[in-house]
Amino acid sequence: MPPQRSTGTESEAEHPRYAGQYLLETRLGSGGMGIVHLARSASGLRLAVKIVHAEFSQDPEFRGRFRQEIAAARRVSGAFTAPVVDADPEAERPWMATLFIPGPTLAEHVKRNGALSTDRLRHLMAGLAEGLRDIHRAGVVHRDLKPSNVLLAEDGPKIIDFGISRPADSELRTETGKLIGTPPFMAPEQFSRPRHVGPAADVFALGSVIVHAATGSGPFDSDSPYLVAYQVVHDEPDLTGVPEELLDLVARCLAKEPEDRPTPDELMTALRSVSASYDTRTFIPEQRTDSEKSGPSRLEPRPRHERPEGAEDPTHAAARKRSGRRRHLPALVTAAGLAVVGGVVGAFGLPGGSQSPAAEHHTAPPSRNAFRPWSLDLKASGSKAGNQPQCTYTPRALLCVRPGVLAAAIDPDDGKVLWSRSDTGDTSTYATPAPVLSDGLLLVGSRDGHRLTALDPGTGATRWSRDVTRYDGHITHVAGMVLLTGPDSEVTALSAATGEEKWRHSVPGVKLPQFHSFGDGVAYVVSTPTAAETLVTAVDPQTGATTWQRTLDGELSVVAAHDGTVWLASVTIDQYTDAVLRYDVTNRRTHRIALRIPQAQAQVAVRGDVAYLLGNDGSLVAVNTKTSKQLWRVETSISKASAPTVAGRRLYLTAVDGRLIAVDTGKGALLGQTEARPGSDRGSLISALPAPVAAGTHVYATSPDGTLFAVDGRDPSGW
Repeated sequence: MPPQRSTGTESEAEHPRYAGQYLLETRLGSGGMGIVHLARSASGLRLAVKIVHAEFSQDPEFRGRFRQEIAAARRVSGAFTAPVVDADPEAERPWMATLFIPGPTLAEHVKRNGALSTDRLRHLMAGLAEGLRDIHRAGVVHRDLKPSNVLLAEDGPKIIDFGISRPADSELRTETGKLIGTPPFMAPEQFSRPRHVGPAADVFALGSVIVHAATGSGPFDSDSPYLVAYQVVHDEPDLTGVPEELLDLVARCLAKEPEDRPTPDELMTALRSVSASYDTRTFIPEQRTDSEKSGPSRLEPRPRHERPEGAEDPTHAAARKRSGRRRHLPALVTAAGLAVVGGVVGAFGLPGGSQSPAAEHHTAPPSRNAFRPWSLDLKASGSKAGNQPQCTYTPRALLCVRPGVLAAAIDPDDGKVLWSRSDTGDTSTYATPAPVLSDGLLLVGSRDGHRLTALDPGTGATRWSRDVTRYDGHITHVAGMVLLTGPDSEVTALSAATGEEKWRHSVPGVKLPQFHSFGDGVAYVVSTPTAAETLVTAVDPQTGATTWQRTLDGELSVVAAHDGTVWLASVTIDQYTDAVLRYDVTNRRTHRIALRIPQAQAQVAVRGDVAYLLGNDGSLVAVNTKTSKQLWRVETSISKASAPTVAGRRLYLTAVDGRLIAVDTGKGALLGQTEARPGSDRGSLISALPAPVAAGTHVYATSPDGTLFAVDGRDPSGW
């Protein structure tokens, strides 16, 4: 249907029919910077499309800010935000399309229905804390969290509108002297030192949002934005009407100094202790397909408001039953109140710093009973986010590495430590490289990338060791060989069994080759001679000879290879995977399978002819690369997960909070999840998560809190 015309004084030019390839159906609202439309993609997916006003499209400064908004929104696109589907900041009328999320904004809900109940306030606070944790892990500070930027979706609150958010590593597009934000929901430092605003400012805003949801007004309330600004910086917040059980937490969020506020992770932990019956874990909904239709709903527009959002509205009167006097801040929550509840099963016995670096042996009794799920604390003191254990499986042992531990062997049946090697000199902050079992030896690298060591997997004894500092971590293990790429583009090949050098030379036509291995005995190198082409080179790791080279169209990455077929992912300039390519090595034929909806920063696993693509917004798609048919698509509501692992009729992945997720590969149905095991590094960025390991009926996974655990893959619903 054509877009509906809106009443008002705006020109007809404000009502385009399309944004890119998306048909605009209904205008949802208009704000100071643009108009939000309900639109549909060619496949029928409902979108919310924000199109900037014509008057701003000619302003270079505004276009720069809009590009930053798009970049920030894509960076945090996930389960707690409205995922970005497409955008064009360079169009005549710049626009951005996100998934349409049915549901009102918090501001609209409070205005229509009054204050939220205590239970709903707890859920809202936990959901916003989860969202901010995810946003901050992506390195973004929102800086404008307020009730109209919170959507109340069926599966929890979503944080929207990143128009003035700032990635920590980007240019700050804030003009000197200009107030950026909404005063009743801004932190004191946003007024006093705006160029030094960090994640704690979003926590302050969260506290203000909860007060608004509980009372109908913010903790600092005046018709004058200047008076509100003074109150935020100097006065105590008015918390009258906030439920007693949330009072301390809200007060901490509204502390004047950023360092006195809790982090999102601390809030989530504290909320679990508020009520024994309250569970903040994400609920996995039933499978939802692209063809499902939602009932009528309204999406609140995302304008930049000109007046303070916390100003009194007549409709708030029924909800706001406050005394009007300022209430003194209650005592802050004690450290004990924020302690993590519960513990993990088992203990990881490691040699202390004064013990010999030789392998330490532990005797574990053989398993005589049926398999029982187990967990083991592998966390090291002072470990950093992203440094969780990484393991490789053998029938005799799980061979693992983690910060402070060179390697350890774990009995896969009962989780007992068989042997361990400490790394007392390890003081780096780099992530631990994954261990590799090659030619009968376990190859482990130091976290600083300076040394490669080969261990006996049965005892942990050193077989050989080599300084690899000059290769700067450019190390690949392929078919019993270790390929080291030097800064001069020369490749050195070592025998994994002995550490001896086998050959040394460069790869023709490739600078600084980075090799990839997929278990087919071939080393693959991908390079991009031009922006529109990708050169794929296959190298024999035993001799270094080039077996074939092929130039393919587009920017590609090799994601899988077996039985004479290579699979590649096509990546756009915006890091969206828009197609999967299937290349037949023998007949040199390429078959391209375009995705109906591009996947943001997709991780790909291939099993047989089927490719499974997991976007960082939680969308999971299965595509048959032989028939070009999309088998299914499901929204997992999980952002920033590990690469998927496929085993038979199951697909497994690990969420950023440590949950292991199981999906039916035949239907795309979500089957179950384990409990969350988040790490203790509050709000830190976890750049990559180790994929789960499936062996027989057992599944093994690790989590940010340092836990290695095993579950029975036959019954995910019982996890």
